[in-house]
Amino acid sequence: MRGNVIRHVVLLFASFLALVPTIYMVLTALKSDQEYAIDKLGFPNAPVLENFRSVLVDSPFLHWMLNSSILVAGSVLLSTAISVLGAYAVATMEFKGRDTLLAVSTSLMAVPPVVMIVPLFVLYTRLNLVSTYSGAMVIYAGLITPFSVYLLTTFFRTVPRELYEAAHIDGAGHLTILIRVVLPLSLPALVTLIVVNSLYVWNDLLIAIIFLQDDAKRTLMAGISVFQGRYNNQVPLTMAGMVIASAPMFILYVLFQKQFIRGLMSGAIK
Repeated sequence: MRGNVIRHVVLLFASFLALVPTIYMVLTALKSDQEYAIDKLGFPNAPVLENFRSVLVDSPFLHWMLNSSILVAGSVLLSTAISVLGAYAVATMEFKGRDTLLAVSTSLMAVPPVVMIVPLFVLYTRLNLVSTYSGAMVIYAGLITPFSVYLLTTFFRTVPRELYEAAHIDGAGHLTILIRVVLPLSLPALVTLIVVNSLYVWNDLLIAIIFLQDDAKRTLMAGISVFQGRYNNQVPLTMAGMVIASAPMFILYVLFQKQFIRGLMSGAIK
């Protein structure tokens, strides 16, 4: 009993430490510049929303968010489609070099994106793909696909073989089995994959700065770096921008929280 109490206290303390930056960010965003100058760590006496209005109206924040949303939707959709097909083939089909292919794909997760920047930039310059949505989407899809294939392959292998055999006996082909049998059973894993990959693309700064140099196509993270430098002395305004930038991914997680947790736990349980 005492051990459980100590364990819960430690976990609550660790959770509090993890939430401190977020709490500070939200509380600061609700302060005026004058109040922040007087009390930087306390609660706001009279919460103000003017900082959020200024971020949304007086800066291109919404445009940056739209650009990031386009990249997230396109790259995650492309990666998920490729990963589903690839993982199904590796998990269910017998062909020469299957395990080697999976091993090579998995090993790509250990390659840091920064080492590929120079050759990719040279290639994209020759193909005129710099500052294009399609070019950035291909890069992001390539970066997140190895992890996606690994995760989905692991999950697809937990589907009982009897379901595959029964579908084959009924005359279903591989594509039919994938769409009607495997994908419905794999919804938690797919949701987990989409949330994790969306978070990666949304928060990326390196690819966005190098391959999307046009100001009209600047992403949210790249825009924030400019925004923070411009309003460096207005901390509450900057924190309001951080809150708005965090909101879409927070909402995405809350909406699919149950499926996300099921996807994380399913592999371990099975």
